[in-house]
Amino acid sequence: MKRMNILKALLASTSIVAAADSAMAQDWGSFDGVTIEAKLIGGEQYEGLYARIAEWEAATGATVDIISKKSHFEIDKEIKSDMAAGTTDWCVGSNHSSFAPQYEGLYVDLNDLVPAEVIAEFVPGIIGASTVGGELLMLPRAQFDVSVLYYLKSNYEDAEQAAAFEAEYGYPLTVPDTWEQVKDQAMFFADPPNFYGTQYAGKDEAIVGRFYEMVVAEGGNYLDEDNRPIFNSDAGQRALQWFVDLYEAGAVPAGTTSYVWDDLGQGFASGTVALNLDWPGWAGFFNDPEASQAAGNVGVAVQPMGSVTRTGWSGHHGFSVTNDCENKDAAASLVMFLTSEESQLAESAGGSLPTRTAVWEANIAAAEAGDDPFRAEALAAFAAGAEYAFAVPAIPEWGESTNLVFPELQAAIVGDKTVEEALNDAAEAVDELMRESGYY
Repeated sequence: MKRMNILKALLASTSIVAAADSAMAQDWGSFDGVTIEAKLIGGEQYEGLYARIAEWEAATGATVDIISKKSHFEIDKEIKSDMAAGTTDWCVGSNHSSFAPQYEGLYVDLNDLVPAEVIAEFVPGIIGASTVGGELLMLPRAQFDVSVLYYLKSNYEDAEQAAAFEAEYGYPLTVPDTWEQVKDQAMFFADPPNFYGTQYAGKDEAIVGRFYEMVVAEGGNYLDEDNRPIFNSDAGQRALQWFVDLYEAGAVPAGTTSYVWDDLGQGFASGTVALNLDWPGWAGFFNDPEASQAAGNVGVAVQPMGSVTRTGWSGHHGFSVTNDCENKDAAASLVMFLTSEESQLAESAGGSLPTRTAVWEANIAAAEAGDDPFRAEALAAFAAGAEYAFAVPAIPEWGESTNLVFPELQAAIVGDKTVEEALNDAAEAVDELMRESGYY
């Protein structure tokens, strides 16, 4: 599997573009009386962007009716249900590079609705990853994702605690650089039920994605070049054992097998979790004193190493327009507004990584100016982390395969199966899926 050098792609642009004008000053079109129904991903880190929709409504005369706002996993299920029922006449949907290959026939080719000069303002590699079968199925928002390690700095400032750790584990207590060090420290810091060493998403695609990147970090992979499952390997067993060991030690919350992203974000923000692998969009929230008990005590470091490389499961969010939308021009205008330079500047101020070249460069310039030390630290960590970014397999069956795999991972974590049994059972189920899909 080739590793994407996202950082070089992000930095490869010819000039810094001036900040965008306000929404009212731009020509988003006139759509008086038009109502655009949208199904959007929900979550604390997305609300700032959605608050800007009122500006687009005022500029165009249209109205946006958000008819669904759920986690991406729930939105995915709802969209597939709509496709099966033929009820896809809503207009704008949240999308993600990991999900997009599944929605054949649902979304329009935005090359036909969005001016080429607008598309050219995005990082070319991100546009490429938004294109399936030659069709641009979504415009990327300021949500390029690769996870890094958030940590509570106070745990590394106590000399007595540092001495106790070194006496027990045989090496100095510093911010962990490997997954073995994360496990050691998570067990050391844990004091359940009041404080936990770490946490992880424990269901749906969330845990499979985490497992997938840990397998890669251990030198393995999820599928081979023929799309045969190969995660039931020594690398896969080492990866899954990491999750099992932390759960058995009580170093993670007992409910972690039901957690997804919002649970992790709120957990770390509560100040009761020492180490947290998480996405860029949470950075501003974690360090906001009005929202987070961890504010002022948050450090950010590049994601840890496995036996071979650092983890780097990545992807990006975007917005799409359905083929059945009655007013595609209005829908495309809304999508362009939500992914505009101004919108990305606003989103990335909270920690999200932009997908527009000019906004990425603006963030770098702000960090170099030194006016926000935490933002500079976070940006440096994510820039380093992006060097190790890799996507999930670009096949429609990725999502379906995760539905087969995650219950087996859970079974191993809670002790219902051995690690080897769980991975063999999961691989057998995915092998059947791949055979039925005609890959071999």
